[in-house]
Amino acid sequence: MNTKLIFKILGALLNIEAAFMALCLVLSLYYRESDMVPLAATVVVTVVAALSLRLLGRGASNTLSRRDAYLLVTVVWIAFAAFGSLPFLFGGYISNVSDAFFEAMSGLTTTGATTIDHVEGMPHGLLLWRSLTQWIGGLGIVFFTIAILPSFVGGSVKIFAAEATGPVQSKLQPRLTMSAKALWGVYLVLTAVCALCFFLFGMGAFDAVNYAMTITATGGFATHDASTGYFNNAAIDYTAILFMFTSGISFAMLYAALFKGRIKHLFKNAEFRFYSLLILVSTAVIVAFLLRYNDYSVADAIRVSLFQVVSFITTTGMFNEDAAQWHHITWVVLCLCMFFGGCAGSTAGGFKCARGVISLKILRNELLHRLHPKAILPVKVNDTSINSSGQITLIAFLMAYFVLCFIAYFIMILVGVDSTNSFTIALSCASNVGPTLGLEIGPTMSWSILPAFVKWILSALMLMGRLEIFTVLVIFTSAFWKNN
Repeated sequence: MNTKLIFKILGALLNIEAAFMALCLVLSLYYRESDMVPLAATVVVTVVAALSLRLLGRGASNTLSRRDAYLLVTVVWIAFAAFGSLPFLFGGYISNVSDAFFEAMSGLTTTGATTIDHVEGMPHGLLLWRSLTQWIGGLGIVFFTIAILPSFVGGSVKIFAAEATGPVQSKLQPRLTMSAKALWGVYLVLTAVCALCFFLFGMGAFDAVNYAMTITATGGFATHDASTGYFNNAAIDYTAILFMFTSGISFAMLYAALFKGRIKHLFKNAEFRFYSLLILVSTAVIVAFLLRYNDYSVADAIRVSLFQVVSFITTTGMFNEDAAQWHHITWVVLCLCMFFGGCAGSTAGGFKCARGVISLKILRNELLHRLHPKAILPVKVNDTSINSSGQITLIAFLMAYFVLCFIAYFIMILVGVDSTNSFTIALSCASNVGPTLGLEIGPTMSWSILPAFVKWILSALMLMGRLEIFTVLVIFTSAFWKNN
């Protein structure tokens, strides 16, 4: 294993994390708030650790094996969460290591679950840091580095495969570094336009930038306890809906539609159609129940239903209403949205709509095989055939997803968390959604009441959900550590 190269790359990445923390420190100095010293101390500690790792990595060969890539990506995400938790601890804003690490991991994996009970009491620098963790993690920590500093990362194709989301990764340009720059270009444009729209519709500049970063990252961290509901503004709600929906689409498809004029291809794409149809059907069902049981007007029912559905399916986790107060049938619909998530290659989490489309086609073919046993029925998605190996991988991913959720669910039941919360917390972490459904820990509440060891389990589940499970699980196999 090329440990020297892993140290070298990790050191370079921690320098980038320190640079982002320094931006938050500048804001803290501007406001002269209590987070100046904690942020400054964290920057110093992170830079020292980064330089030490770079020193350990001197003379490393720039060759990275597939095994090295899996270990590197996992270690990088854990290290970023560990150092990202320090400002909360140094300032005493979060009192224990478990909560601080959980908060940082939730941010980086764009889950959006929080252990902070009163977000509005946090200083500006730390609020910006929470938003930046989600924005950095949206497309991927190492992927960000491939885009801006390709020479620091050896074996970038293997790293991209270990960090990318979805069963199929689209190639936009002949070189991966060019593809990374193209995707980050789309990401930057979306963030900037979203921030501008929020500002024009009445948000302050600070709120607009923070909400834009966490929405385009489909993360969900907010600068107000009531999330976007704080503004009570329909224009802001519909702007959030638009950009959450857009961020849940494959960025490769967005790039082709926006910069190459292939808008028709977007609407012909099977995954995009499945994603859009799931949103429309889910919204219609919830609207019907809100009109029947919750006494909403038609306009309000459509707005809040569409907002919650898009928020859950894109795994953003923003809220403008407390869905825990709705009819329990709506919870089932929202859980379905939680499970499927957005499109492959987007910032959204979940099982991914691409896998949903493939699963439905496999099911259809199996039914046809019952009638025509000798028929050869290929599984094709957008003119791309999914071979038997790809189908087996999908089934294995689904099994691993449910097994991990069940283990987390079982542990939470043992420690006394109610069944509904246990189920939706496990699903929320595995899909990187954030909100949960239930009365004990509802979508508008923090997760601070959970036992410390449960938070560590959920932190691991969030990481596995973000890195598509196998990238992390393979490290725990005996074969991974054998020289042959």
